[in-house]
Amino acid sequence: MESPSLATVLPNSSVEDELEPGGTTNTSFLTKSTSIPPLRPILQKTALLGFCLFYVFFISIIIFPSLSSNIESVSKSSGNPWSTKYFAPLTSFLLYNFADWCGRQITAWIQAPGPKSKLLPTLVLLRTIFLPLFILSNYQPRAHIRTVVFDQDIYPVVFTVLLGLSNGYLGTLVMVYGPKIVPKELAEAAGVVMTFYVVLGLAVGSGCSVLIVHLV
Repeated sequence: MESPSLATVLPNSSVEDELEPGGTTNTSFLTKSTSIPPLRPILQKTALLGFCLFYVFFISIIIFPSLSSNIESVSKSSGNPWSTKYFAPLTSFLLYNFADWCGRQITAWIQAPGPKSKLLPTLVLLRTIFLPLFILSNYQPRAHIRTVVFDQDIYPVVFTVLLGLSNGYLGTLVMVYGPKIVPKELAEAAGVVMTFYVVLGLAVGSGCSVLIVHLV
């Protein structure tokens, strides 16, 4: 008589298909289908890269779009279309996304620094400097920090390009490295873990961006 449990798992197979020569049930097919990749070794091996990925998107989402889109042209009072209508959409949204796309494409030809290089987390942490750079541009309205240091339109344009390029390049670079530093059988699971770091960085950064905007 056919076993009900095996019939449930493989309704079109007989018991003989899953019996070993000695008459014992072969459960290897069940083990393979229900095996879960070990999370701890993946987290241990990808900890530094995960932090880098988290911090890249954490800084980017704080600045873009909450800070960058509120930077106004210093010549807005002139009334010309560039400074009143097109400055923010072009210099913030279009320019940032184009620079981000370019940064991602660069990783197809250049992949440096390496996944174990100390320069990689250093470059990621250096992106923190973008926060004061954007805050001290002509961000409006300002409630607490009255000083505008970068009082030319070219400054936020350059800052936005560098922010987008570094986000696209470093973010993609770390995502590529993640599955490569673990054994092949864990590569797919490592990719999922790296995606979690992206989501975490965006979530935490979004919350912090609200605080930063109220402090400016």
